Amino acid sequence: MCAVARRRSRSTFMSIPESVRGTVVRSSPPTGSGRRPGLILAFLSIAGFMTFLDVSIVNVALPTIEDKLDISATRLPYVVTTYGMVLGGFLLLCGRLADTYGRRLMLQTGLTLFALSSLLGGFAQEAVQLIVARGLQGLGAAFLATSALSLLTSSFPEGPARTRALGVWGSLSGVASVAGVTLGGLLTDGPGWRWIFFINVPIGLLGALLAPGVVNESRADRRSSSFDLAGAVTLTAGLVLLIFSLGQTVDDSDPPVGLIAAGFTVSALLLGAFLLIERRARDPLITLGILRRPSLRAANLAAVLLFGNVVTLFFFASLFMQQVLDYSPLRTGLAYVPLAVIVAVGAGIAAQLVTRVPVGLVLMIGLLLTVGGMLLLFRAPVDASYPVDLLPAFLGTGLGLGLSFVPIQVVAFTGVREHESGLAAGLINTSQEVGGAIGLAVAATYAFRDLAERTDRAHGVPALVHQARADVFHDAFLAGAFFAAAALLVTLVLLPRTRPDRTGV
Repeated sequence: MCAVARRRSRSTFMSIPESVRGTVVRSSPPTGSGRRPGLILAFLSIAGFMTFLDVSIVNVALPTIEDKLDISATRLPYVVTTYGMVLGGFLLLCGRLADTYGRRLMLQTGLTLFALSSLLGGFAQEAVQLIVARGLQGLGAAFLATSALSLLTSSFPEGPARTRALGVWGSLSGVASVAGVTLGGLLTDGPGWRWIFFINVPIGLLGALLAPGVVNESRADRRSSSFDLAGAVTLTAGLVLLIFSLGQTVDDSDPPVGLIAAGFTVSALLLGAFLLIERRARDPLITLGILRRPSLRAANLAAVLLFGNVVTLFFFASLFMQQVLDYSPLRTGLAYVPLAVIVAVGAGIAAQLVTRVPVGLVLMIGLLLTVGGMLLLFRAPVDASYPVDLLPAFLGTGLGLGLSFVPIQVVAFTGVREHESGLAAGLINTSQEVGGAIGLAVAATYAFRDLAERTDRAHGVPALVHQARADVFHDAFLAGAFFAAAALLVTLVLLPRTRPDRTGV
C-alpha cells in the first residue's frame, strides 16, 4: 500500500501531549516501562490469531456438521455467516468501547466470551444452539480483534517498531485464515468436529487471566459524559443487516427477492442515518475527519477487495477439492498446508521490505501474484493434479497474500494518533469482514447464475454434471481474481507516494 511517510519519531507514547484535539489521552507507558515488547507482541498476536482462525476453521467441517446435527442445507450456511455477520457488525462499536472504557478490559471481556461461546458450540446438539454459539463467538471476536490491535499500536511508538509489530500481526492474521481450513480438516478427521470449538476454551480463559500481567491498561477518556448510543445502534444494525442480506444472496433455497431487497434498502437507510448522526453528535462514534486521510481510505478500500478475494478463495477451493476432486476433509486440510506456509513466508518478507522500500510497491507485487494464482485456479481442469495444477496456484496466491496483508495493516495505522487506535482498528477489521461477506456474495451470485441451465444441459450424465459443477467454481475463482485486480487498481490510483521510514532499522 502507500509508503510509510517520514514523520516525527516518538520513543514512547508518553511524549504525546496530554490533550489532543480536546480528548484527554490516558494510557499506561508502552513498551519501555518494565513490559517486554516481545511478550506483548506474542500475547496480542495469539489473541488476534484466534479471531481470524474461526472465520475459516468450520468450512472443511461443514459436511460433517450437517450430518451429525442434521442441519438442513438452507440453514447450514449460517454456521459460517453468523460469525462473520456479528463480528463485522460490532467491530466499530467494540473499538470505541475499548478506547473509552479500557482496551485491556475489553480484551479480557472478549477472551472470556469467546471461550465460553466456544464451549457452548462444542456441546451443541442442534442447529439453533450452534448458530447462537457462533453469533456469540463473533461478538467475543469483535471485542478481541479491536482491543488487541489497538493495544498493539498503543504499546509501540509510530515508526519502525510499530511497523515491525504490525508486520507480525498482519502475517499472523493472514496465516490464521489459511490455517483455519487446515486445522479444521485435521480436527474433523481426528478427534472430531467439536474440537474445532473446544480448542478455544483453555486458550481464551488462560489469556483473560494472564492479560493484566502482560499488557498495561490503555484508554482515551471521553470528552463528555455522553456516549453516541444512536450512532452505535444505527451503524451496528446497518452493518449486521447488510451482511445478513448479502448472506441471503448465497442461499440456494431461493429466498424471496423482495425480502433481500428490503434488507438492502433498510441497511442503506440505517447507514445514511448514521452519517447524519455522526455529523451532529457531541461525542461521535466515528470522527468522520479521520476518513479524510488518503492512506487510511485507500487501506480500507483495498482491504475490502483483498478479503473479498480471500474468503472467495477458501470457500470455493474447499468445495472444489471435496466436490470435484473427491478429497476427504483431512486431505483438503492438508492441501492447504503449503498455502499457509507460503503466506507466512511472504508476510515475513513483507515485514522486512516495508521499512526499506515503498509500501505501495510491496502491495502491488503481492496483488499481482494473487491475481496470477487465482487465474491458475480458474484454469484448473476437472481432473486436476495437485502438484501440477493446484500447488502452483496455491503457492502464487499464498505468496501474494502474504506480501499484501502486512502493508495494508501498516498503511491503515500510518499517522493515527494513540487515542484513535481503537477506531482505526475497528475500521480496518470491519473492512476485512464486510469485504469478505461482499466478496463471497458477489462471487457466489456470479458463479451460480446459470447453475440450473448447466445442470439441465448435462442430462444427468455424471461426467457432464461433474464438469458443470467445476465450471461454477471456475467462475468463482475468476471473480476472486477480479477482486485482487481491483485492489491493485486502488493501490495504483489512490495510494499516496511517499518514502519508507528507515529510522531505527
